Amino acid sequence: MPVASDDPPSAGEAPSTSPAADDDDGRVFLVLHRWWREAQEGAGIEAAGVPYAAAPSGPTSYGMKVLSMFISDQVFTLRRADDLLQPDAAAASASSARSYALVAADLFAKARTWHIDSGKHVGKKPLFTKEGSVNIYPIMLRVSVTRDTNALTVKISKKDNSAENFKRANKILTADSETVHIWDFSGRTTFILMNEWNRMPQDNRSSDQEMPLEIHFYDLSEPMANGANGKKDELALTMSRSMSNGSIMGMDLDSSGSSKQVGTGLTGLDNLGNTCFMNSAVQCLAHTSKLVDYFIEDFYKEINPHNPLGMKGELASSFGDLLRKLWALDRTPVAPRQFKGNLARYAPQFSGFNQHDSQELLAFLLDGLHEDLNRVKCKPYYEAKDSDGRPDEEVADEYWGNHLARNDSIIVDICQGQYKSTLVCPVCRKVSVTFDPFMYLSLPLPSTTMRTMTITVFSTDGTTGPSPYTVSVPKSGDTKTLIDALSIACSLRGDERLLVAEVYNSSLIRYLEEPSEVISLIRDGDRLVAYRLPKDSEDAPIVVFRNQRMESTLSSFGRKSWKSFGTPLVSSLPDTINGSTIFDLYLKVMTPFRASKDDSSDADHIIGKSSPVDETADVDMNSDATEPTSINNNTCEDETMTEDGMQFYLINERFPDQRMKIEMDQPIRLTGSQKRLHVVVCWQDNGLEQYNFGSLDNLPEIYKAVLFSRRPQDTCSLYACLEAFLKEEPLGPEDMWYCPGCKEHRQASKKLDLWRLPEILIIHLKRFSYSRYTKNKLETCVDFPIHDLDLSKYIGNRGQQMSNHYQLYAISNHYGSMGGGHYTAYVYHEGKKGWYDFDDRHVGPISEESIKTSAAYVLFYRRIQVDDDRLDTETGIDSSDCTT
Repeated sequence: MPVASDDPPSAGEAPSTSPAADDDDGRVFLVLHRWWREAQEGAGIEAAGVPYAAAPSGPTSYGMKVLSMFISDQVFTLRRADDLLQPDAAAASASSARSYALVAADLFAKARTWHIDSGKHVGKKPLFTKEGSVNIYPIMLRVSVTRDTNALTVKISKKDNSAENFKRANKILTADSETVHIWDFSGRTTFILMNEWNRMPQDNRSSDQEMPLEIHFYDLSEPMANGANGKKDELALTMSRSMSNGSIMGMDLDSSGSSKQVGTGLTGLDNLGNTCFMNSAVQCLAHTSKLVDYFIEDFYKEINPHNPLGMKGELASSFGDLLRKLWALDRTPVAPRQFKGNLARYAPQFSGFNQHDSQELLAFLLDGLHEDLNRVKCKPYYEAKDSDGRPDEEVADEYWGNHLARNDSIIVDICQGQYKSTLVCPVCRKVSVTFDPFMYLSLPLPSTTMRTMTITVFSTDGTTGPSPYTVSVPKSGDTKTLIDALSIACSLRGDERLLVAEVYNSSLIRYLEEPSEVISLIRDGDRLVAYRLPKDSEDAPIVVFRNQRMESTLSSFGRKSWKSFGTPLVSSLPDTINGSTIFDLYLKVMTPFRASKDDSSDADHIIGKSSPVDETADVDMNSDATEPTSINNNTCEDETMTEDGMQFYLINERFPDQRMKIEMDQPIRLTGSQKRLHVVVCWQDNGLEQYNFGSLDNLPEIYKAVLFSRRPQDTCSLYACLEAFLKEEPLGPEDMWYCPGCKEHRQASKKLDLWRLPEILIIHLKRFSYSRYTKNKLETCVDFPIHDLDLSKYIGNRGQQMSNHYQLYAISNHYGSMGGGHYTAYVYHEGKKGWYDFDDRHVGPISEESIKTSAAYVLFYRRIQVDDDRLDTETGIDSSDCTT
């Protein structure tokens, strides 16, 4: 009598007769291990199993595997896996979808009877309760023994099996990322091995004598052959439009009614060559309940093939067909070739086999589906009007009405929201308010809006040495922002101010004195210094000391010349200045760098007193008519210096190669608008020994990236990302706004507010940053709510009646670096009440605690209704942990 099938068998695939029909039935059945284990425990079936690990005996490379598909025989090796005999390992193996059991006919009949009976008892929940509609397929194997290893060689031939059964057998034994295990509870493999061991040595049979073994595969993963009328198996769902939630994804397994049959949706997608980015995005959309309901039904009637902005309906058709395959009863992984072909036809950037961005694909796909399914056949024209002081509610409704008059589709219905954009002119204070639609929110990670900068602070009174300080400032900040942050970091006193400058080649090449100058022009490899100066002398001139010593270079063929070294030092100048003043100021700022505590040397010891000079002959360094003593670079070398000596020279800021020796008693006068006096200090080698110049020679860069180092894991909340997105900030120089009041382009300030939220909220985390020379991915772990994303306080429209609470149901993940890496998807299955990991063709459960990682890239939320602004968190899971 037929087993579980009322349909006639197809050629070569005759379902076997009932195993209970004959007590002497010698057949062997191949079943899922977890199905057998549950029956063993429930029915008390005593049987010991021998575990084996299956592996292909042929080539393992991808190309050879493809070639082997056309070969008539497939060969696999079964090796003992005794490590699975441990209780924990055995339990883990039994739970795997790639673990099978060989059982004799009588034991199979007991197990199947228990499963069927268990489904009738209230309170019992076996893995498989729907036993009315499965197929049993006979598969012929040829088994031989390799004596030296005691391994079994299993050959599957097309000559012995139908084409479909040949494919089934290969699918069972082919290992991908997970090893295939076969537990023998029938004793057949032991019989084959014993038969080989007991064979006499003089036996003329070859050592690889093949023995036929027919197994009957009890297939629980697909419906009956030709089975349009049979019951569904345990993996089938019934789509009932009469259900209260209106979604096929939340159906109970026992639901029934006159409707279509669909599967669980736990079907993988084949990787066609770097198409994991596409698979990840598609799986997230394919588990958006209202989209599934829409495409399972007759969506073709809404296709708009004449929309010039659409894809002639081809994108919507191919996506709908793909989604239906993913929700079919057959859980065989789907190869999305047709969908990818249509996608590449209308979006050439996604053609070929390069890796792409799942969010970019998602944006194109949603827009393309909208245009292909737009119910508006003739779009009216509406001119955008300014708010002109009207109430926001009135202006927002006007903008939204105009948008819906041109855009009406399932995508708009569930995925589009509206935000408020406010621009303020910095000159005339003109305010412009507009309301724009959005399909998703692209949120910056807080670390992308901030910048870490290290600056070395010097005292100018000789009390302390240089100290580096690291501050975090907005990337779009200005010099004032930087100085304010640095002032706090270095504990600047109220009577002090900071002078910030850039150092290059031991010279101060520019001063950051303009408060509004943007700091984005400062590169990570630059070096900045800050000098603490008296605040009451803000307009007083300063003296900049630059050190030089004799050095030889390759370009001068060993000839020595004066070269600058170290960081310039700065001091404020008094009203009256002469050579002695300069000398005293320099010794004061050099105090922290003295190598010895003996500071008894005086000016006469270090610098030889020059002959008396005319005190009325002031040195005016602001005048171009001043005649320098010498112009060549060896001036200091020509001067007479005492032992341990150094010599001071004035230089012109515009002509640094021109220098003039400073005499001790000679007055120095600054004229006009001159604010800085530049002095070169020429050192002899024996004088250098008195000071430690190490801290002057080694200034840290603004930011030093260490190669191959792992930076500490950055963390932030999704709410912080949203606040960074909504924060008021000035427009960039490249995004100037044309002010209707000034009639000019202005760098206005911009503020965004959420106004109208969609039913499905898609949030894109901007992990990838681009600059002119670099590309970078941020590994920041974002702590996102799973059960209740509350956006109430971020909504500008306080009068709306819709809930502002959302629950997470899908995540598109990206692992690895830019330009490569791998995409997966995490999806919450409403029917199974659990999370699943979609990794191309592989689909498996994952715990809720594991879904928060630094790989989260695109988040999918659906609106939920809450009572008293509180969500009933039944799971009790702490969702505050991020993992990498």
